[in-house]
Amino acid sequence: MVYKIGSISGDGIGPEIVAEARKVMDHAVAKYGHSLEYTDILMGGCSIDATGVPLTNEAIEQAIEVDAVIMGSIGGNPATSPWYQLPPDKRPEAGLLKLRKSLRLFANLRPAHLYPELRGACPLRDDIIGEGFDIMMVRELTGGLYFGKRETKPVNGVNTAIDTLSYNENEIRRVAEKAFYIAGKRRKKVTVVDKANVLDSSRLWRKVVTSVHEKYQNIELEFMLVDNAAMQLVRDPGQFDVILTENMFGDILSDEAAMIMGSLGTMPSASLNETKFGLFEPSGGSAPDIAGKGIADPIGTISSASMLLRYSLGLDKAADDIDGAIKKTLADGYRTFDLMPKEAAEKKGLKQVGTSEMGDAIVERL
Repeated sequence: MVYKIGSISGDGIGPEIVAEARKVMDHAVAKYGHSLEYTDILMGGCSIDATGVPLTNEAIEQAIEVDAVIMGSIGGNPATSPWYQLPPDKRPEAGLLKLRKSLRLFANLRPAHLYPELRGACPLRDDIIGEGFDIMMVRELTGGLYFGKRETKPVNGVNTAIDTLSYNENEIRRVAEKAFYIAGKRRKKVTVVDKANVLDSSRLWRKVVTSVHEKYQNIELEFMLVDNAAMQLVRDPGQFDVILTENMFGDILSDEAAMIMGSLGTMPSASLNETKFGLFEPSGGSAPDIAGKGIADPIGTISSASMLLRYSLGLDKAADDIDGAIKKTLADGYRTFDLMPKEAAEKKGLKQVGTSEMGDAIVERL
């Protein structure tokens, strides 16, 4: 069968890491008699350069017509890039927010799993790591502070910025349903992270999630304030199974979870709507400082490709093959520069490779 895949290379290291994800996906599905047909879609800074806007209506239509979208990274260095001299709604990240909204991608999944082979790259002490951790972050993606009304205006003669945090019960309920469903296939625990001691929106989250939980009595539910959750992630990450939270808290906590994995470059993500359609991307940024050097870590993007095959195309065996090939590659000592220990790499039998070499090594192990 031929599947239609949208491909957003984006900016910075995006084209390099997407190329490796496509290479691995093509090999994985071919084993089972399938093939992938790609549509290249412009978004981000490259779209600004070509069209004057970070996302065109044509690009949105292209994304709607495919079965799923694989994406690299967008944006540049805010301190030096001319893209960040533009109004906020014309900057690269505005394109991503618009795409998520247009495609109704309300649930973001970010698995944070510590590969045994990368235990040494984890910044936490060995006694804290214990037997490792396996966390699924479920982040609401189209509501909250990032999508609320915002303005900057004089108030009593003083320039004042106003950002509005808003959620309704339907937005909360649909992402809570996703979280409980996923927890039911895992270790049956959901931790809701909020700031209910201060925010009305968080208090509504607690009320709605508690209501949804009535249908999932076999799943443990707990609530945790966001400041405590940030601490607990580095104190005892193994306590978490599924973390459910709102947009901004999820943005911050998922990056923290990625760091305790050893590198942001290894963390995948999926953004889903009510159907099987999804946008799949690594959690790391565009890393403009290393773009074009061939040293970026493609594992997060390749893992995102695995999630694409699993969640959007239903090709579980091909997804399993990719996950297994990544583990074998790491077990065989292959590392991009971000995963190399600072000392004694040769004694540990590790081999530093570039972006394309890492992709080739994973393909060889499919």
